[in-house]
Amino acid sequence: MADDVLRLREWEESDAEVLLSAYDGTGMRTERPADVATVEDAERMIAGWAEEAAADRAYTFAVVDGSDILGQMRVTTQLRAHSIGWISYWTLEQHRGRGVGSTGLRLLARHCFDELDLFRLETGHRVDNPGSCRVATAAGFLVEGRERQKLLYDGVRYDTETHARLATDPDPA
Repeated sequence: MADDVLRLREWEESDAEVLLSAYDGTGMRTERPADVATVEDAERMIAGWAEEAAADRAYTFAVVDGSDILGQMRVTTQLRAHSIGWISYWTLEQHRGRGVGSTGLRLLARHCFDELDLFRLETGHRVDNPGSCRVATAAGFLVEGRERQKLLYDGVRYDTETHARLATDPDPA
């Protein structure tokens, strides 16, 4: 899965330090799993992602430019009976605002439609995260609605906005 500059690849055990440091970046606190505090924890998580892919439960990819990791794309397939995947993504702080997220998401969507035989892809973001909204819309995901007070962080409830893209939707320009 690649365009002229970026590509998606599976995470490798040797990426554990980069993954761990990514979770320390601005806006990433809520992305870090509670049980990932060391390089060894990150290595176990990467191994778990490979097991999830082998079981067709989820696929997690690093977004790379050459050998540099710029972000992550993930799709879970719990609603396989309906051909629906749930997408999550993030971009390393120093690479935000350069199209990494939207390009990675377009690549992931194409993979999901062409290789994983999914029909509908869904994603969402907190309404106070306009960058995530720009990524989704630039990748052809249409806004479908707001979920009021869906997420709870540090005792504060946040609304989320949901987006979706169908296999029959046109590719974004």
